[in-house]
Amino acid sequence: MKKLFTIGTIGLVSTLLLTGCGSGDETENKEIRVGTSPGPYSELFLDGIKPILEEDGYTVKETPFDALLQADVALNDGDIDVNVDQHTAYLENFNENSDANLVGLVSIPTVPAGIFGGRKDNLDAVEEGDVVAIPDDASNAARALLLLEKAGWITLDENVDPIEATSSNIAENPLNLDIVEMNSAQIPRSLEDIDYGVIPGSIVYSADIPAEDSLLSEDILKEYELVVTVDEENADTDWAKAIVDAYKSDEFAEFLKGENENNYWFIPADLQQ
Repeated sequence: MKKLFTIGTIGLVSTLLLTGCGSGDETENKEIRVGTSPGPYSELFLDGIKPILEEDGYTVKETPFDALLQADVALNDGDIDVNVDQHTAYLENFNENSDANLVGLVSIPTVPAGIFGGRKDNLDAVEEGDVVAIPDDASNAARALLLLEKAGWITLDENVDPIEATSSNIAENPLNLDIVEMNSAQIPRSLEDIDYGVIPGSIVYSADIPAEDSLLSEDILKEYELVVTVDEENADTDWAKAIVDAYKSDEFAEFLKGENENNYWFIPADLQQ
């Protein structure tokens, strides 16, 4: 009986220890599911951030999506943990339209949007009635209009919030430019049929357009800086903090130097050292 009691006690203690270890593993999630979208931001994460996280003991599992919207839906549904392909204005627009609670943790390197030539190859060639394509999603449309204002082609209503501007907020269009909204991905394919196009940095990259071909680049507002995005309930997890630390690390800063030829990347204040 004494022997059986001893064996039983050891078994109970072993069970409790194993249970305790299992609970600890569940509490400290060491797998990070990242949703990637076509473009430079996901690639920068996989090439520059993933190795740092793996050094810290995390496993990074990639789930590719054809479009950012799909990645945001998956993030909201809990099918992935993080994505790195959107700016704050896009995030807030998604939250509003989808009753979601996504949050940005830290600003990360961003490729500026630019005006690219189609039938015209310089800004001075602009003429009355020229066709200018801009993105049709709300946040990037506002971004494009600000860039057209920077070029001196239009003037926006001074009372409108810049990140909420739409074509209806154009106060002056002295050249009567034909401003056409279309899907961002379609603009590079349409350059032969338009005079100019405003193209977001991610689309410039995926369309294999040299960034230096931009005739004019935007001044990036805080709302248009890319952010690490997670569900609000995960914002304080260890793995979320590990991603932020990786972006702010000396190792990533050194990696980024080799990726930033011709100042391709805009480095936000959060990461400047």
